[in-house]
Amino acid sequence: MQSRAGASEYHSARHHCSRHWINRALLADAKPVIIMRHAYKTEHAIYGTVLVSALIAVGWNFNTDLQVLLFTLGTVGVFWLSHIYSGAVASERSREPRVQAIVNAVLASARHSVGMVIAMLLPSFFLLLAVMGVLDEYVAYYIALWIGVAILALLGYGNSARRGSHWSLRLLSAALTAGLGLGIIWLSSLVH
Repeated sequence: MQSRAGASEYHSARHHCSRHWINRALLADAKPVIIMRHAYKTEHAIYGTVLVSALIAVGWNFNTDLQVLLFTLGTVGVFWLSHIYSGAVASERSREPRVQAIVNAVLASARHSVGMVIAMLLPSFFLLLAVMGVLDEYVAYYIALWIGVAILALLGYGNSARRGSHWSLRLLSAALTAGLGLGIIWLSSLVH
């Protein structure tokens, strides 16, 4: 009898251990997705999404997707550095030694505004696919342009879902968020 009970406990412990490792593996795979989802919910990522879409719309004046890609990367890089700079200058870390306070302020500002950089990853990926010859230039351009609007729609839907809204209100929220974002993208492209 004891051997059966012991064997049962062994198999139960083994099954629990297997489940534990499977859950850890699934969490490890999901971690980048979770990080990206949280990063896209920040004001800097939303601003970055609108900015990148506007830059790509303005980039239509360039000849190739490589030029649009370089223009977008360069401009977002400068805007991100501007946010890091302004965050570091506005920081009030007076209790730390001066150099350490500056380094910590720069790092904190970079972490806080990293959503701007994350916002350009998907559109840049599709532009890069065109540069590499995997996608047609126009297809890549339009995907890169409209992916920002799709991201805004998903954010609107997700925010409404978190509030427990009915599916129809979720769709309305997605449409309104995407529509307002599209309007801001259009206005931004006019200014640039």
